[in-house]
Amino acid sequence: MDTTQRAGADDRVTGVAHAASPAKAGKGKIRMTAGATWLTRFIVPVVLVAGWEAFSRSGAIPQSLLPAPSRVLWTLIDWIFGTNGTSGSYSGTWGPNALASLGRVLAGYAIATVSGVVLGVAIGWWRWIERTVEPTLQLLRPVPPVSWIPLAIIWFGIANKPAIFLVFLGAFFPILMNTIHGVKNTDRQLIRAAAMMGASQSQMLRFVVLPASLPSIFAGLRIAIGSAWMLTVTAEMVAVKSGLGYALWDSYYFLRYDLVIGAMISIGALGYLSDLLMREVMSRVLHWQRRGAARQH
Repeated sequence: MDTTQRAGADDRVTGVAHAASPAKAGKGKIRMTAGATWLTRFIVPVVLVAGWEAFSRSGAIPQSLLPAPSRVLWTLIDWIFGTNGTSGSYSGTWGPNALASLGRVLAGYAIATVSGVVLGVAIGWWRWIERTVEPTLQLLRPVPPVSWIPLAIIWFGIANKPAIFLVFLGAFFPILMNTIHGVKNTDRQLIRAAAMMGASQSQMLRFVVLPASLPSIFAGLRIAIGSAWMLTVTAEMVAVKSGLGYALWDSYYFLRYDLVIGAMISIGALGYLSDLLMREVMSRVLHWQRRGAARQH
């Protein structure tokens, strides 16, 4: 090999090394960015809890009215595991109460999902259904679900049914409106292409419109799961004798604000986990959307 060939080979090796170095640096930067992102997520909660603890111990407000986070934590641990009796008669009863609330959320949410998606697709696809049904739905939509509590108690009594009914009302309209939006905004070119290939209306709905509407439908489902938890707790305060909402309201009557805050934390945590689960389902169902975004980058 002469000097010119050797120099060319050295240049190619150097070029490969320089090309690999930015890739390694990029991976390291991504890892550092991901770690920093996780750290930043905990900054605000830690600062809030520390400030709350300091303010509660300062004596500006009696601890009976604003218990410190440390006290709330010990009460919550006893409420869950029944360790030391600090939560009184609620010691060790968190599980049954959480399951009761979860069951009402799932029941009302499932009914709202099925009815909201089916009716939303029908309203978005067929004009005559839209003209017939939508005015009535738009009249009912601004009515707060809480205002239905007296009628729900009269119709269903003091049991699970009024709570499930309120959860259904709170979750139904976000799912319905987002489904209608998704159907109406389906790419018309896709519909025309399916029609040119001889697809029937049912085939277009199944293979074109519904898949194209899924991102919008999942957006409605995520909004609805938060509304479902809020309405469950509201209903349990007045129409049910079990669940986290009932425990919260009952603790308020006995001035157990550590239990009140513990119930609030429990509701928030369960709602957050429900949203995480919904996001995981969404990412698996809409895998094609994630791949498309990756190809663009």
